[in-house]
Amino acid sequence: MNWHRQENSRQMRVNREGEMVYLTFPLLEEQEWVNHLFTTRMGGASEGIYSSLNLSYTRGDRKEAVDENFRRVADTLHCSVEDIVCSDQTHTTNLRVAGRADGGKGITRKRDYTDVDGLLTDEPGVYLATFFADCVPLYFVDVKRRAIALAHSGWRGTVARMGRCVVEKMGEVYGTDPADLVAAVGPSICQDCYEVSEDVADAFAAEFQRPGQKREILREKGGGKYQLDLWRANEIVLTEAGILPDRIQVTDLCTCHNADYLFSHRASKGRRGNLGAFLGIHPN
Repeated sequence: MNWHRQENSRQMRVNREGEMVYLTFPLLEEQEWVNHLFTTRMGGASEGIYSSLNLSYTRGDRKEAVDENFRRVADTLHCSVEDIVCSDQTHTTNLRVAGRADGGKGITRKRDYTDVDGLLTDEPGVYLATFFADCVPLYFVDVKRRAIALAHSGWRGTVARMGRCVVEKMGEVYGTDPADLVAAVGPSICQDCYEVSEDVADAFAAEFQRPGQKREILREKGGGKYQLDLWRANEIVLTEAGILPDRIQVTDLCTCHNADYLFSHRASKGRRGNLGAFLGIHPN
């Protein structure tokens, strides 16, 4: 595999288990009581535009193929699909505390919640799942209180500071001190690939007003178009929420640049499946 990588001091690790190819963060791997991964397109049962590890039931793929794909991910995580709790993403900053009673929701059981872009838990044996095809996955691990969170942050979530919302919610529910968090910004579309309109650029310029921030995250292209750096914007959100800079790892992989290996909405013009971010606490 010939990955297109960005410059990064702590690159994501590419792993293989059978046919499955998945990505992990070395910084999160240091916490041996949690398990995490980010899927690629490789190692699944889906075909055509969904080839091959599609994790969406709503984009036209065969249910049997998606079921099998989730089973393969669960095997890699050494859990059951009944241990996985899925988000219901609609580009909000809504968060939900998940527990053992939620196991299988979004896979084997219907969700009894809507409009949830982030999940939290401190229960062992619970595996959180969120889904992507250019938007930003955010991973959070409280190393002191042994609580975790996983969130979906597209441009709307990023400008609304989803990362800060998660840190505040973890503080409210678990007593999390931001200084005890380890966090990661996962594979998503990079600045070179992400052109946005002036209204989106204006929203970011209004939110990120500290000296130099606009220049860090927005590059003017001309004609009312800009290139937006969601990676850096989310990194700013996390540091301003109190997470220490050396406890944040930012991806070096762009979904759009690596569309052969990762689903990208922009690269495929919407003809694609979904990738998955997974984070769980090992059972006692």
